[in-house]
Amino acid sequence: MSTKSTPGIDESGAPDHPSRSDGFVRGLSGLIGGPLGDHAVARDRPAGAERRFWTAVRIVLALTCLTLALHWVQKSPCQDGAWVDNQQYTRFCYTDVLALYYAERLNEGAVPYLDHPVEYPVLTGYFMGALGLPVHAAGDGNPGMNQGQWFYNLNALVLGALAVATVAVILALRRRRPWDAALFALAPALLLTATVNWDFLAIGLAAFGLLAWARSGPGRKGTALVALSGVLLGLGGAAKMWPLFILGPILVLAIRAGRIRAAILSIVTAAVTVVLVNLPVALPLESRENWKRFFELNTDRPIDWGTLWYITRYLDGKFGDPASMGPFQWLDANIPTLNYLSYALFGLACLGIGALALLAPRRPRLAQLAFLVVAVFLIFSKVWSQQFVLWLLPLVVLARPKWGAFLVWQAAEVCYFVAFYGQLLGASTGQPVFPEGVFVLAASLRLAAVVALVVLVVQEILNPERDAVRRTYADDPDGGLLDGTPDAPWLARLRARRPTAAPPPTPVPTVT
Repeated sequence: MSTKSTPGIDESGAPDHPSRSDGFVRGLSGLIGGPLGDHAVARDRPAGAERRFWTAVRIVLALTCLTLALHWVQKSPCQDGAWVDNQQYTRFCYTDVLALYYAERLNEGAVPYLDHPVEYPVLTGYFMGALGLPVHAAGDGNPGMNQGQWFYNLNALVLGALAVATVAVILALRRRRPWDAALFALAPALLLTATVNWDFLAIGLAAFGLLAWARSGPGRKGTALVALSGVLLGLGGAAKMWPLFILGPILVLAIRAGRIRAAILSIVTAAVTVVLVNLPVALPLESRENWKRFFELNTDRPIDWGTLWYITRYLDGKFGDPASMGPFQWLDANIPTLNYLSYALFGLACLGIGALALLAPRRPRLAQLAFLVVAVFLIFSKVWSQQFVLWLLPLVVLARPKWGAFLVWQAAEVCYFVAFYGQLLGASTGQPVFPEGVFVLAASLRLAAVVALVVLVVQEILNPERDAVRRTYADDPDGGLLDGTPDAPWLARLRARRPTAAPPPTPVPTVT
C-alpha cells in the first residue's frame, strides 16, 4: 500500500539525479567533470526546497520556451504565405496552420462546418474558427494586414502556451524527477513540428486529463477529479481521436486493482463530453454533411506516406513480380479491406496490451500502457503525418525517461523529417530529389525506432526492477486512486492457483 499523503503524487524525498541514475547521462557527464558528487550541496535536498532561482523546474520551462522560440524562427520564412519556388519545402517551414487558413476559407469568413466542411474533429474546427474568424474580421477592409501571418502567429502563441502547459504537467507528475521533462523540452521533434498542425490542442487536454486522474483519490474530491479526467480526455478526443485511447489503459488497470467504478465514471464522462461537443454541428441539417467530412476522409483515404503500409507496398513493387499485383499493392487498391485489417491489427495489439497489464508480475504504470496503445495505433495506421510524433513525446517521457533510446528515436524522426520534405519537393516539381528508396529507408528507421521503444517498455513492465520511475516512486505517480492499491482479490486467487515450478531437489552429501 502507498504511504503518500496525496495519492499519485509523491512530494517527499530527494529528487532523482540523472547523472547518477541514467547510464547515458552518466557517461556524457564525463565531459563536464562526471556525475554529481557525494558532497554536492543539493544532493539530498527535497524537491521544491532549492533556494536558487534556477531550479530544475525553471530550467526545464525556460528550455521549452527556448525550443519553441527557435521553432518559430525556423517557420518564419513561411509566415507571410508568399510561398514561391517551393520555399515551404526547401526551407522545411511548411505548416498546415497557414495553408488551411485559406483552404478552409477562413480568410473569407467561412464558419467551420456551417459554411465549409472541415477535415478535422469538431473541437479542432471550433479552435480554427475561434482564432481565424476574429483575424478575418480585423483584416476585412484592411488590405495592409496579412491575415494569414496574423492567424499563424496567433495559433503559434496559443499552441506554444499549450506546449508549455504540457511540460508543466510532466513536471507536476514527476516532482522527484524534474529532469525527465528535459527530454520533452529539448526534443528535436518539438523544434521541428510544434505548429505544423493543431496537435498540441489535443496533447494539452490529454496531459491535463492524466493530471486530473493522477490527483484523484478517495472521497468526493477524488470522484470529481476522476470525472474531470474523463471530461478532459473527452475534449482531447474531440480535437484528435487518440486521447480517447488512454481510457483503455485506465479501464484495464482499474480492473486489476478492483476499482472498476472509477474507470467507468471516467469513460462515461468522456463519452458524454465527446457527444456534447459534436452535437451542435452533427444535429443541424445545414452542417451535418460538412461534419461528416472527417469520417469520410478517414474512411476513403488511401495509404499515406511513411506508414508501415507504404513501406510494404514499396517492397511489393521492388521485389515482387512486375506482372502481378502484390498483396500490399492490392490493399492500396482496396481501401475498405485495408481499413478492416488496420483496425483488426490495432485491436489485437490492444488485447495483447490488456493481457500484459493483467498478467505482468506487477501492475504496470498508466503512462507505460498509454504509450503502448498510442504507439501501436501509429504503427498499424494507414496515416502517420510528420507531426504525429508529438503524440508520443509526453507519453515517452512519462513511460520511459531514459536518454539513450530516446535520442536514437529522435534522430530517426529527424531523418524522416528531412526525407519527407524531399518527397514533398519532388512531388511538387516533378523531379525527385533522391530515389524513393531513401525515403522508404528513413520511414523504416522511424518505424523501427518506435517498435524498439515499444519493446523496451514491455521489457520494463515484465521486469519492473528496470523501470527508472519505480526506482524513485513506490508505485505509480500517475495512478491516482490506483497508486499503492493491491491487486483485486480475484487476481490474487488466480495467481495462487497457477502451478509453480517444483523447487530443485536438495543435494545429498556424499562421504569420501
